[in-house]
Amino acid sequence: MRKTFILLGLSLAVGAAVGFQAAKFGPVNPDPDGVRPIDAVDSVFIEDMTWMEVRDAMKAGKDTVLVATGGIEQNGPYLAANKHQVVLRGTTDAIARKLGNTLVAPLIGFVPEGDIDPPTSHMKYPSTVSLTEDTYRRLLTDVCSCYRTHGFKHVVLIGDSGGNQEGMKAVAAELNAKWKDGKTKFHFISEYYNYGNLSKWLEERGIKQTDEGLHDDFAMEAMMLSIDPVSIRMKQRVAAGKFSINGVNLAPIEKTVELGKQIIDFRAENTVKMIRKSIGEAK
Repeated sequence: MRKTFILLGLSLAVGAAVGFQAAKFGPVNPDPDGVRPIDAVDSVFIEDMTWMEVRDAMKAGKDTVLVATGGIEQNGPYLAANKHQVVLRGTTDAIARKLGNTLVAPLIGFVPEGDIDPPTSHMKYPSTVSLTEDTYRRLLTDVCSCYRTHGFKHVVLIGDSGGNQEGMKAVAAELNAKWKDGKTKFHFISEYYNYGNLSKWLEERGIKQTDEGLHDDFAMEAMMLSIDPVSIRMKQRVAAGKFSINGVNLAPIEKTVELGKQIIDFRAENTVKMIRKSIGEAK
């Protein structure tokens, strides 16, 4: 009898909560074809948009979604653990806007970073979060599948870290093999992670580095400085006389910020060319 009363009480509570939600926020299941009541924000990031803004952007021709992976890992004494997400916030925005028909999926920070127990690689350091390769690929598969369901014609995968690449390549191939109806094509763009070209580009501008073994470099710091100075602990390093990396001075700040923006543009331009090529070949 007591169980019956408890279950009844829970049912009434849940019903009241749903009723309260409907009364306060409107219908629990809004009309998928309802008219958007306010102007849309100027953003390419799906997580910053309302569902109506995403829907209307797709109707206006945004048929491509960028799925980008970063990582949460140790990055030396100066850089925040979300280094790759900070960089991706800049590069994916640039890529999407250059393409014109693209939105950006929520950035994926959980990727393989080493064995968990016993720990290897980045997992030896606190702040790191690691996934097994199997979990990582399952996560990518589900995320990409969601965007197929929503109607995107092209799902483009890029990774900002070396350990992300093989999993993204494999998932794109598996999904293309699974779905051959032409509704959605999946593209892995390895060229986004071409640091050889970037190093050459930097050397042409007089930036030559001597690796200090800190899992850090000038290109990452310059991009991050142009996006979020706190993420490289700018003020603290200036105060401590540590505002350099791999033998390259980060001052004057304005010059490094400008270089950071140019690096983002350089990476975005190269990536956009390869995305267009891949989509053209798919068509």
